[in-house]
Amino acid sequence: MTARSSLTVVLAAGEGTRMRSSRPKVLHEVAGRSLLANVLNAAPHGPGSALAVVIGPDHKAVAEEARRVRSDVATFVQAERLGTAHAVLAAREAIARGAEDLVVAFGDTPLISAETFERLRAPLAKGAALAVLGFRAADPTGYGRLLLENGHLVAIREHADATEEERKVTLCNAGVMAFAGARALEVLDRIGNANSKSEYYLVDAVEIVREMGLEAVVIETSEDEVRGINNKAQLAEAEAVMQARLRKAALDAGVTLVAPETVYLAADTTFGSDVTIEPFVVIGPGVTIADGAVIHSFSHIVQSSIGKNALVGPYARMRPGTSLGDGAKIGNFVETKAATIEAGAKINHLSYVGDAHVGAKANLGAGTITCNYDGFFKHKTLIGEGAFVGTNTSLVAPVKIGNGAYIGSGSVITKDVPDDAMAVERSPQSNREGGAARYREMKLRGKEGKKG
Repeated sequence: MTARSSLTVVLAAGEGTRMRSSRPKVLHEVAGRSLLANVLNAAPHGPGSALAVVIGPDHKAVAEEARRVRSDVATFVQAERLGTAHAVLAAREAIARGAEDLVVAFGDTPLISAETFERLRAPLAKGAALAVLGFRAADPTGYGRLLLENGHLVAIREHADATEEERKVTLCNAGVMAFAGARALEVLDRIGNANSKSEYYLVDAVEIVREMGLEAVVIETSEDEVRGINNKAQLAEAEAVMQARLRKAALDAGVTLVAPETVYLAADTTFGSDVTIEPFVVIGPGVTIADGAVIHSFSHIVQSSIGKNALVGPYARMRPGTSLGDGAKIGNFVETKAATIEAGAKINHLSYVGDAHVGAKANLGAGTITCNYDGFFKHKTLIGEGAFVGTNTSLVAPVKIGNGAYIGSGSVITKDVPDDAMAVERSPQSNREGGAARYREMKLRGKEGKKG
């Protein structure tokens, strides 16, 4: 069976003034993705699926984010804010191309799923002209009510306009709708603005469809899935729901989360088998963790890959561009950035490794620092296979440490070290017999003098 063609119009023109932020509302994040990106990732993909995002004037950043997430997106500007139906018709050019299904979604509902979009479209294939997404609200106050007769949707009544009897209805409007494409423009163009705000409201589509002798239906989902974000409190609530989903998915996939409620994941985190995550770990976007890896407590990882049976932390920070090989280890208070650390290499504690390549089975002692920045440019450090770098060593990039080389503790290395060579850079030690006693005596005399 050939899949039906679709156009999803995502409304993302709102300013989000209640967010108290200069950033457009839909660019705030849940689970490491913008609200808009979460919606666009859930929207129909693949052949025959088109996508349009309606943005506000001067919202270049929103358009850029939409294109970053989905290369197939078209953007349209709603110059005036005259209601939801008016916003949809900003994408008239795309709608007029005649997709079989027109889906209208909102850029501030990051918890909606791809499966829900598919369920919403299903009645259109069976002849319905309109499908509206609804939910059973724990407290329906303020929501538009979905009014049914004999199982058919007959109207959406806003809370302010509802009778006492209608306000007892707990089935509420989520705002997301799907139209049969063949009649979509006709329905949208019939929506008027005879209301107190002189705006064009998408909810009026239900009664218009009924007047046209066509069918409107309701598809139900959970209240959590259609949470809209209007302020920072709601953003935090959505984050909590998403984290609960991601943790459950990880546990179901076999990941060991020792204290799940303390672990924060990103929407795109991927795990191999037999991975263990200890308490208080934060995993940001772009992280892959392979089979058997262990992430110890209080580690923070972003845009990095972790190999099989690798060990991270505790208290490790992996910044963007880190690749940790199979069986490699970074330990307590180690920070990495733009670093490739090959299989079996060890950086156990108190080190910074940035803009570097560390060869297989190399060992970097405590306090090893790659000095990668000269105040103007970044430079690379190359550390060969099996090299040993002693504690409290500074490697001043650009510099190359050869395979099997040995760096003495406390060295500041500014020149390349050949394979299997030993490099020691430190001033000769001198021991002054009795010097400590004389020093103490001198200081004590000075202290007594100050008292007098």
